[in-house]
Amino acid sequence: MNHPHSRLRAGDPEAFRELFREHSSLVYRHAVRVTGNWALAEDVVSLTFLEAWRLRGKLRDEGDSPRPWLMGIAVNVLRNTTRAARRHNTAIARMPVADPVPDFADELVGRMADSEQLAAARKALGRLRRSEREVFALCVWSGLGYAEAAATLGIPVGTVRSRLSRARTRLRKLADDELRAAKKDAARNAPKKNTEPLPIPGQVQGGRSIAARPHKETHR
Repeated sequence: MNHPHSRLRAGDPEAFRELFREHSSLVYRHAVRVTGNWALAEDVVSLTFLEAWRLRGKLRDEGDSPRPWLMGIAVNVLRNTTRAARRHNTAIARMPVADPVPDFADELVGRMADSEQLAAARKALGRLRRSEREVFALCVWSGLGYAEAAATLGIPVGTVRSRLSRARTRLRKLADDELRAAKKDAARNAPKKNTEPLPIPGQVQGGRSIAARPHKETHR
């Protein structure tokens, strides 16, 4: 009996359509979180599946799912893409996150907090070693198990565990630092309230005299 991956290796178009339907959203979400750029994430998805087609002959009969193989391709695409677009991504990260207007105020506060935390986490993630960053993004943000992440990156499961442990420890501190810095910047750049006193009736302002009307006049 043929292994399920044999259809992909043979270039069966329907098998690749199934691969795209089942895993394109995972690749997209992973790319969005790593890059912070929705348009760039779409390019990563396209490049990942183009590479998967080109490299289909290298897919081995290991495991029931091609997900680790596909995510390994996505990781390589992201390495090249993020290196080429680093300046652009840095500029994007500095921009406020554009959220749709929600129906309720509580929802708005929640989304703002999530956006701030995601931005802080992304900046903190950028300060980790690449090896730790990739393990964290795969296991925590994209939900891959240790064995899948190990297969994706071509490293032992024990290495995944140790890198993830180090990444978590460092990220807690780095993310807190980034959040504090972001809040300080927001407070520093917030528009100052106008504290000038309101003009008093009869006071001269800008060369004009603001005359007070008699109280009775307002009730005629």
